[in-house]
Formats: sequence, structure tokens, C-alpha cells
Amino acid sequence: MLMSEVSTHEYHTAGEPFRIVMGGVPEIVGADVRERRQYAQKHEKIDVVRRALCHEPRGHADMYGCFIVPPNDSGAHFGALFWHKDGYSTACGHGTIALGEWAVRTGRVAAADNGVAEVVIDVPSGRVRAQVRRVAGATQDITFRNVPAWVHERGITVPTSIGAVTVDISWGGAFYASVCANDLGLAVDPAHLPELIALGREIKAALDRTAAATHPTDHRLSGIYGTIWFDDLGETSIGRHQRNVAVFADGEVDRSPCGSGTSARLVLLERAGVLARGEMLLHESIIGTTFTAAVVDEVAEGLITEITGVAYPTGEATFWIDDADPLGTGFTLR
Repeated sequence: MLMSEVSTHEYHTAGEPFRIVMGGVPEIVGADVRERRQYAQKHEKIDVVRRALCHEPRGHADMYGCFIVPPNDSGAHFGALFWHKDGYSTACGHGTIALGEWAVRTGRVAAADNGVAEVVIDVPSGRVRAQVRRVAGATQDITFRNVPAWVHERGITVPTSIGAVTVDISWGGAFYASVCANDLGLAVDPAHLPELIALGREIKAALDRTAAATHPTDHRLSGIYGTIWFDDLGETSIGRHQRNVAVFADGEVDRSPCGSGTSARLVLLERAGVLARGEMLLHESIIGTTFTAAVVDEVAEGLITEITGVAYPTGEATFWIDDADPLGTGFTLR
């Protein structure tokens, strides 16, 4: 009998789980984080760990986490490979927020009791920064500064099983297809979640291998990562209020307002004149948790966005993967 042991630190950001692997995964090699992602995708002994931690009985169909890897260079503190039950993503905002809290809480990045500590992380989509604001030794919030975001294509008509819908595609570290839920007679509400999942899968599948999902400089970043359903709830005292749910990978549901997806929404709103530069978006998830976000700058590659939320530790775990287990790395029912 061969027993493998994997240790993790567990967090959630606005309700979305984030499982950080601390030990038990084979070395992931490569010249940079993108190469390490490719290496992990192709090597069975590494992917066994991902599957075991995401699938039941150790995980669930909407599980999320990462492997910590070396950074691309000395300009970052570490790198991260984000994963879910279906594979490896190129970006993760809620994970970046959780990694900021984890890095400060564990002492990986030094932080004063009062002030802002910046945690710099290399991820497949680029270099991101988590600014951890602390008062009296306690984290108050974490602001995630993302890679440049841009509008990729607008006004695409996509057929679905209940009618055609208009979709906008934007980049926020991954490609997202944004759809107004009301256009198909739906709402971002748990009561409509089965329909949102099914139709989100249809929209992703229809667009995934088209020119609308092709990254302009690196094919490794191509593909529609998720469908973002949104409801516009008008103005609040701090700015625009929208509710959303991201249906990503193969029907996974983000419990948070989706960090990289929030970047993708911001660039659509700013370029459409709905949200002014620096104006706040109150982005609400399907479970009622929130991020605040804004476009804060512009560079040649696109708009720079910042998303603010909070992450909390939920525990530490040691998992065993037993070669004699007939369920192996587990199973999924969706």
C-alpha cells in the first residue's frame, strides 16, 4: 500500500473556497509560471493532487485552490498556479486576495501592524499585487491590482436552448462572456441557478474555440473561461451596483463576485460610459457577498483595475491519497 500525504491551508474570499497546497505535490518545473502551468497540466503525478483535492470526497464540484511555485523573477514574492475540478485557470482574483492574507498571516511577507503590505504574485496571466491593509495587527481589507483588462468583442449573438442572447467578451486575466440575465428572463438568484449553469455552459461552448476567444499574443491564454450573468441594480451612494454570478470551467459556480471577472466587467462598463474612471462599482455575488472595484489607470495594454475584498482562514488540513482506495482521486456528480 502506498499512501501520499498532502497538507493545505484553507481560506475563503467572500464565500468562495481557496485551498493552498503547502506540501505533498511533486516539483513543478519551468522557466516561468506559464511554463509551470503547462508542465502541471501534462504530468499525472501532479494532476493527481489537483483531482484529489477538488473531487469528492475531499472536495466538491465547485472547489478551488492553488499550487505555490517560484516567481518569474525577484520582482515577485512567489508564483501561483490556480486550479479547479476541470483543470488550471490563468487568473483568479479571489485567490489573489486570499494569497495576500495568507502571505501576511504566515509571515511569508513581512507586514507592519498598521499600514499596507504589498504581496506581489506571478500568475499565468501576468504579475498581480495584493495590498493588505492592516490596523492594530488585523487585516481590514485586501485590494487586488490586476493585469491590464480590455474589451475583446461586443455584441456577439449566441444561440441557446431558450433563445438567442447578446454577449460581450472582455479580458480580466481570462476571457469572460458577459450576459444580462434578464435578456433570457432570468435573474442572478439562487432560484435560477440551475438554468444559469446550464445556459452558461452552452454560451461558453459556443464561443470557446472561436476568434472571439483567441488571445492576441499567447495561445496558452486563449479560451472562454466563464460566462458572467449580471443584473444591474442602479446607483448607490458609492457608485454603480450590480449583482453577478460567474459560471466558469465546466459549470462551476463562483460564490464570490469573481475577482478577475470583476475586472472584465469594469472594462466593459468604463468603455461604455456607464462607469467613470475612478468611480466605484459595488459588485455583489449570488450569495450576497460584495467586492468594491474601480478602474484606476490606463496603460498601453488596457485598463488597470483594483478590486477590494476580505479573505478569512477556515483551517488547515492533511489529506491522504491511498493507492488502495477504489475511488482513487475521487469523483464528481456534475
